Amino acid sequence: MLTRKQHELICFIADRLAETGVSPSFEEMKDALELKSKSGVHRLISALEERGFLRRLPNRARALEVIKMPEAKAPAKKRAAPAATPSAPATLPTPANDVIEIPLHGRIAAGVPIEAMEGASMLPVPAALLGAGEHYALEVSGDSMVEAGILDGDYALIRRQEVARDGEIVVALIDEHEATLKFFRHEGGMVRLDPANRSYDPQRYRPDQVRVQGKLAGLLRRY
Repeated sequence: MLTRKQHELICFIADRLAETGVSPSFEEMKDALELKSKSGVHRLISALEERGFLRRLPNRARALEVIKMPEAKAPAKKRAAPAATPSAPATLPTPANDVIEIPLHGRIAAGVPIEAMEGASMLPVPAALLGAGEHYALEVSGDSMVEAGILDGDYALIRRQEVARDGEIVVALIDEHEATLKFFRHEGGMVRLDPANRSYDPQRYRPDQVRVQGKLAGLLRRY
């Protein structure tokens, strides 16, 4: 049995999905239910999730899926003709893929630490390209990673993290001065940054010279 507010919310979300294919924002839900804060919306959504009426889709902003509707909202049964076969359950609308904006920090360039590029602009990215965590984008400059399919002018989608495993493509800041996109590997007591272009040689540094600033999570290319 749902509370009145839970019933109002599930109906509002279902109606909005039917109209637009996109979940309403928390602000819109707060206003529609005349709540004082968005924390009330979070509590209602959590309660509906626990009761199996609603599901949050991972890695997407504003993406909710209605799993079932309360009986009071179920469509009235049609008067069936004699010997009519039962109708199939109504298919609930599927939310459209969301597009989210992440910071675009410019081109990976020598002499400019990533932190110095904060807030330059924003890049719209399909949420399906991103996993969990905080992300930012960099415009790739040069051809040192072409054999990994990363071309000059591509947008590298980077997940912020400070550690990396061997074989991962990372943004590394060298001597707090030069940012570069390379394969990360340990070699003895050194850190080796490998290009993906046979025209370039690997770069070797002491561990204290290299600071990982993120791992490649995806690639966006405009034609």
